[in-house]
Amino acid sequence: MPAFPNRKPRAFTLVELLVVIAIIGILVGLLLPAVQAAREAARRSQCKNNLKQLGLAGLNYESTRKHLPPSALLDLSVTNTSNNGSWGVHGRLLDYIEQAQLHDLVNTELAWDGQQAIHDVRIDVFQCPSDPKARESRPFDDGKPTLWPTNYGFNFGTWYVFDPSTKKGGNGVFYPNSNLKLARITDGTSNTLLAAEVKAWTYYTRNGGPASTDIPNTVSDAIAMVNSGAQKKTTGHTEWPDGRVHHTGFTATLAPNTEVLVQDDSGTEVDADFNSWQEGKNGSEGSPTYAMITSRSEHPGGVQVAMVDGSVQTVNNDIDLLVWRSMATRDGGETLQADF
Repeated sequence: MPAFPNRKPRAFTLVELLVVIAIIGILVGLLLPAVQAAREAARRSQCKNNLKQLGLAGLNYESTRKHLPPSALLDLSVTNTSNNGSWGVHGRLLDYIEQAQLHDLVNTELAWDGQQAIHDVRIDVFQCPSDPKARESRPFDDGKPTLWPTNYGFNFGTWYVFDPSTKKGGNGVFYPNSNLKLARITDGTSNTLLAAEVKAWTYYTRNGGPASTDIPNTVSDAIAMVNSGAQKKTTGHTEWPDGRVHHTGFTATLAPNTEVLVQDDSGTEVDADFNSWQEGKNGSEGSPTYAMITSRSEHPGGVQVAMVDGSVQTVNNDIDLLVWRSMATRDGGETLQADF
């Protein structure tokens, strides 16, 4: 005979069930931000490691070849060229970022857009894991190889990039046909930017020439500059082999993550960049290139950068603009006295 013959099985009441669900919801709400923060910390660390590898690759390239790589190699003996297919810094560093096998399959003396060895090749060290747009490849319908974006732009200076008629480059570490030795970075390799974060699939305008060759100092100046561009593109930083500044570079025209909001053709507000004229587009008779290619990041609070000496640091969004520009010049003689 049962010890408690009249006792019925006990079940949860509706109130108890709701209380349990509420407690679980609170615990999840408390735990989720911590999980997201941990994931972002891991992604930030991976991004920092990528920049570190690029910084060391630049030093190894210079040690081997006695100069830093050019942003592009342009034939200025001609007056009319096709679209610039010259390899940029990313492609020239392949042999120094554990991509020797790929380096052996390509020829950086020939245009990249006809070399299928890079078709659909995704190189992790070129991509920040926090940028979801970096996981969108770029196919072409004209026989060019499919490419993946890059989240790291090399330092093209503050505004002026290159003039094919004078063959003079800008004040950054990279420009077309350069062969800069470390000794020419007189501001100091620990004070000068090598590379910084950029966002994949950035909207930009180009080939309209600047309304003024004066560097834009305000957001309103920057918006007017973007609106002066004759061509509108949504493909900034999607061609990692390409040597043009809007694909593989950045300039310190504006402070990190400065928003330059304009409307695209659909009326949607987008954050934009600007390139006055593609480097070498019209050979020796081409227009000079002025570029406002802003360093942007998906990490909160600032951008991560690599210095020429191979060190990596975070630069806050609120850095003084003049300090940021000073970091981008190789021989401006500025003294940096700021907490980045």
